[in-house]
Amino acid sequence: MSGGGVGSGVGSGVGGGDVQAGPDRAKSGPGDEGDRRVRRLELVISYVLRIGVVVSVAVILAGLVLSFVRHPGYSGTIDYHSVAGPGYHFPDTFAAVAHSIASGGGRGFIMLGLALLVLTPVMRVAVSVFGFIFEKDPPMVAVTIFVLAVLIGSLAIGVASR
Repeated sequence: MSGGGVGSGVGSGVGGGDVQAGPDRAKSGPGDEGDRRVRRLELVISYVLRIGVVVSVAVILAGLVLSFVRHPGYSGTIDYHSVAGPGYHFPDTFAAVAHSIASGGGRGFIMLGLALLVLTPVMRVAVSVFGFIFEKDPPMVAVTIFVLAVLIGSLAIGVASR
């Protein structure tokens, strides 16, 4: 990454490598465009993480509400084993989740929300790959693609082992 990095306090003002901190940093200089790119990438990544978490929590909450609406007995005192013990089926395949959602089942929405929550950091890494390509940083592109491949491979192995 160019410049001193975000938050490093190292400026690249016109006079050379003088150290400047905070918002009073010079508005022009050779490293400023790189700093703006880094800030934009960090902002996009933060939005991906925030949106992913908010959407997944909203979907999980919708699933909980649906579960309580469709099963009024859940709101009273219930035995743990009656909702999560042996013999209680939670959708654990894509087809079962889709079927549960299509039938208005809360468990399908809960599982979808959990899947979105798990996929949020994967999306963060994917966005980072494009960010590093945009920044023209080949070593970071390679490392980030490797990390993304490991994450996707782990998810694929987990799904295949079901």
